[in-house]
Amino acid sequence: MRKLFTIVALLLASISSAQDAPLTFKATEVVPGIYMLEGDGAFAGGNITLLVGDDYNVLIDDAIASFAPALIETATELAGGPIDFVINTHVHGDHVGGNSALSDTGAIVFAHDNIRKRLADDPTEAGGPGGLPVVTFSDAVNFHVNGLDAYVFHVARAHTDGDAVIEFRGANVIHAGDVHFNYLFPYIDLDNGGSVAGYLAAQRRIMALASDDTIIIPGHGPIASKADLQAAIDVLVDSEARVKALVLEGKTEDEILAANPLSSYHDTWSWGFITTEKMTRTLYRSLTSE
Repeated sequence: MRKLFTIVALLLASISSAQDAPLTFKATEVVPGIYMLEGDGAFAGGNITLLVGDDYNVLIDDAIASFAPALIETATELAGGPIDFVINTHVHGDHVGGNSALSDTGAIVFAHDNIRKRLADDPTEAGGPGGLPVVTFSDAVNFHVNGLDAYVFHVARAHTDGDAVIEFRGANVIHAGDVHFNYLFPYIDLDNGGSVAGYLAAQRRIMALASDDTIIIPGHGPIASKADLQAAIDVLVDSEARVKALVLEGKTEDEILAANPLSSYHDTWSWGFITTEKMTRTLYRSLTSE
């Protein structure tokens, strides 16, 4: 399996203060009993959701491996006890890096079948062999905890080939994982089973579940709304159409890059890891490999 440290390394490189910042987490209670955790002053990985209650404590994703001790400290303090379950939304190390450390505390890791398959080939991303998911699913699984139904469902060939989205039924909260980058160009990992078509299908599935009041926790970026997700869909659809028009004209990849078809989105959507150029290259590669 191709190592996935590239995403972590480049994201870290894009934030110059990360090396010197303390390893701490900021917690935002989005509704009673559900928190979003994110690195406070440093890039710690993707956004994390923590569900706490009288029955069980559940983490969705668990950051970069080096942040695991700080994450466990923050999460157990908020929860008033240890983490019982961890749900991985996909295989990248900035979302599964704490698996092994959390397993050592007694947490049981759940993930899609494809995540375990990829990590079984090389468990480094999950902090070592102890970070392999213990329970896997192919389509969906329900967690009935703390008076809520957490519906975990697979979205095929989206960000990767093992993505999961979590709908907290009864709380009107959805954890989208990296199926949503809020006001950032998305990373569609073509080398690990992702696809533009699957990514858009996954986003539209979330849209169908959401109301105007739904809180969407993205994989990266601030807490989002249904309107924010629609904006992301619109940008990706239009961006693909712009690149496709140039492909149909017979333009080469370099010629398309020179034309800069996504320039109008640059100021709002380009960021350190997925720049306007990289988004254009991803769309070109997707369109020309179909």
